[in-house]
Amino acid sequence: MKKLVMIMILAATVSVNSVYAQKMKVVVSDKTGWHKIGETTVNFDKETEVVEILGADRFAKLQFKVTEAPIHILSIMVYYESGDFQTIEINLPIKAPGESKYIDLNGGERNVKKIEFVYKTLPNRKDSKSRVEIWGLKTNTDKK
Repeated sequence: MKKLVMIMILAATVSVNSVYAQKMKVVVSDKTGWHKIGETTVNFDKETEVVEILGADRFAKLQFKVTEAPIHILSIMVYYESGDFQTIEINLPIKAPGESKYIDLNGGERNVKKIEFVYKTLPNRKDSKSRVEIWGLKTNTDKK
């Protein structure tokens, strides 16, 4: 009986943690401008995060916004729906709150399947986790 209760508690904990760390975002708006296309909480345990993008997923630029604790983004891999990918060396510390520079995607506005980023969590006085938002710019140049 004890083992069954422990297994149920473990399963519930894993389920809650999976829901909390959002790894997929459905973008519904196709309006020109900046859209939040993903968010995740990063911590001291992992140094790579993957955020999948669904829906109206055509973007020309990316930007990362950081809250709670600073991070150092080393590189970004942008995977396109066409099957190719782009590696972008960033090597940029971002304070909290703060944001990255604008990051251009190869070929202008492209359909993004997922974004993987490698980072280091920077020391902070609270040993906090960092909240990272990924924003994408829609130019809709192909619709003009």
